[in-house]
Amino acid sequence: MPVVFGIVLASNSEPLFHMFGFLVCVGSTAGRALKSVVQGILLSSEGEKLHSMNLLLYMAPMAAMILLPFTLYIEGNVFAITVEKARTDWFMVFLLVGNATVAYLVNLTNFLVTKHTSALTLQVLGNAKAAVAAVVSVLIFKNPVTAMGMAGFAVTVMGVVLYSEAKKRSKATAH
Repeated sequence: MPVVFGIVLASNSEPLFHMFGFLVCVGSTAGRALKSVVQGILLSSEGEKLHSMNLLLYMAPMAAMILLPFTLYIEGNVFAITVEKARTDWFMVFLLVGNATVAYLVNLTNFLVTKHTSALTLQVLGNAKAAVAAVVSVLIFKNPVTAMGMAGFAVTVMGVVLYSEAKKRSKATAH
């Protein structure tokens, strides 16, 4: 609860806050949480136990089929521009292959973390990452932040630390 409360507190005090953006963010977080729970079940339950590589093999084409039409609609002729740039600049090909490789590794790591910890741990880490990214953006890009926003980041970090401590204690009592 402190992790989620901290993120909500920081978001609500954002100088450029927009309700629609906030609701989309909450919806995407809920979707990510649902995905993490399902992948946790698929990776660890005895009846459905999948290997991380197999889960990636099943999920990647589905994600591509869902996202590709939206990408082509929103980005317009991005495919033609990318192909043209790749023909004239081989560094673009390197960037595309590098991007695909990093995306593959991120997804594989995501599945392995879920398999060896839990979906909840993955979500706590994701929210901690969001808070760190926001703080880094304030430090590097000098984005404006309010005292309430700083308090929200502090509550989020405190929630992550409390979760980590609770996890350690539950492992200590289990052994």
